[in-house]
Amino acid sequence: MTDFAGIDDQLRVAKERVRHLEHLTRQRGALTGQIQQVRQAIVDLTPRLAEEEQDVVRLESGFVGFLAKLAGSKEERLAQERIEAEAVRQRLHGHRLRLSALEGDLEGIDAERVALEAAPGEYARLLGEKERLLIELDGDPRGRDLAELASTLGDLTADLHEHEEARKAGMAAGAELAHVLDRLNSARGASTWDMFGGGVLADSIERNRLQQADEAAWRAQRALDVFARELADVGVMANPRLPEVDTRWFVDTFFDNIVTDVMKHHRITGTHDAVAQAAQWVEETVASISRRTAELSSECALLQARRDELLAPGP
Repeated sequence: MTDFAGIDDQLRVAKERVRHLEHLTRQRGALTGQIQQVRQAIVDLTPRLAEEEQDVVRLESGFVGFLAKLAGSKEERLAQERIEAEAVRQRLHGHRLRLSALEGDLEGIDAERVALEAAPGEYARLLGEKERLLIELDGDPRGRDLAELASTLGDLTADLHEHEEARKAGMAAGAELAHVLDRLNSARGASTWDMFGGGVLADSIERNRLQQADEAAWRAQRALDVFARELADVGVMANPRLPEVDTRWFVDTFFDNIVTDVMKHHRITGTHDAVAQAAQWVEETVASISRRTAELSSECALLQARRDELLAPGP
């Protein structure tokens, strides 16, 4: 019997390269969708920021500000407008950082795809070589079995790798979401304290924890972007998006009373619950992928054992 071990190994490597090229192509499709989404968010937020900044200017030096000063409400209105402008500015900054990261991912994927351009041709060449060897065997059924096994094992190995990458991405996203929830839990505790007379210290803790939660949420969104692309590669379409962490109330010292304290608390709780739902979805999705990964691993082991049996020397 002809020894197929060498060419089968070459075929397996070549097929893995072809599958990786297909993997990158699917990821590129998901990534371009994410980039378009973020670019649109930037397009929408840019004029909003200009409007908010113009409102601040009008109150600072315009006729509207003059009237507000006469009415005794200028400082309060100016503070509120500055809060609104800063919230939009921070959101726009976050989206620009997210866009930069996504575009960096795209450059990396494109570079890898260029390096794999020859993979389909090499795989076709090796298939032709194996076909020639099989013909020379005069119909030995073991040769045909090995050919089928090599193809199936190559597909399963690639599927296993893709599921494992998705599982790892989901675990990373879950860890980032846990950090967001930790910061929001701390902010919620400070908010509860504030409703019962926590005062300036409670406000300070709220502001600090909400700022930390906002920064953590952008990191978590980045991890969710990666997870979504890995999911697309295993046939799961998802577009997970975290809610905005609203920090506006925590810099407004003109409206610090029980009503606004309750509103702050409800905002934090609502954000926490939305992030918790995202974390639960990630956990459930990772569990599903882990089960499929175990199944694929078992299937690969069985096929590998069958291949070894066919390649073993006769008695």
